[in-house]
Amino acid sequence: MGGWVGGQAEYVMVPYADFNLLKFPDKAQAMEKIRDLTCLSDILPTGYHGAVSAGVGPGTTVYVAGAGPVGLACAAACQLLGAAAVIVGDLIKERLQQARSFGCETADVSLAASVADQIEQILGVAEVDCAVDCVGFEARGHGEGSKKEAPATVLNSLMQLTRAGGSLGIPGLYVTDDPGGIDQAAKTGSLSIRLGLGWAKSHAFQTGQTPVLKYNRQLMQAILHDKIQIAKAVNVTVIKLDDAPKGYVDFDKGAAKKFVMDPHALLAA
Repeated sequence: MGGWVGGQAEYVMVPYADFNLLKFPDKAQAMEKIRDLTCLSDILPTGYHGAVSAGVGPGTTVYVAGAGPVGLACAAACQLLGAAAVIVGDLIKERLQQARSFGCETADVSLAASVADQIEQILGVAEVDCAVDCVGFEARGHGEGSKKEAPATVLNSLMQLTRAGGSLGIPGLYVTDDPGGIDQAAKTGSLSIRLGLGWAKSHAFQTGQTPVLKYNRQLMQAILHDKIQIAKAVNVTVIKLDDAPKGYVDFDKGAAKKFVMDPHALLAA
């Protein structure tokens, strides 16, 4: 986005570097936590933005749709923001296990039992205060045997699960052009959203690309002062640049890992 290319490379040109780069206060301290700090480039601010825009705060109950790297980062951000209960939903059991590893509850959306029923078993009520869409337009249908792409399913599900007056944070990606969409409407980003349900429940929605720099410094401080262990939460796995294609294959299969590329063997050194 923005016309700049080459982020996953041996070297990267940073436009407006005096503004865009984040300087760590102490190199030795930063290198000790570099696996955590590298998450500042993308997934942690994105997950945090989803949580903030959904109104997550002390004592709130939250449902996070999607246990990929952004969803797990969002769940960790919800804990940082003081949520009383964080429930993470996904189709892939390995990713749900990763969410449970740092204290989240989980909902398996591949089961016959609805997500609402699973939330009720956890909270005693079938709704949450806040919800975050960390899946986006490549969502799959809910229930047993669901494999087909259903781009509107997460948003419609979140409206059902969020209490009246609640908010939905939507850092998950939605596009204006998707040649691989399941039908003509999906190819132009036109989805069958139950807007009437959201209107009737007075929901607030916030979408759009994350303003990463807005959050980077405070999240850096949270990492450096041990308020969040994001590398552990998202299972940061360091790989060589040459292994990136395999990393993409494993990610597409649903690996419960966040692959971090280290093109110059900096960590080994």
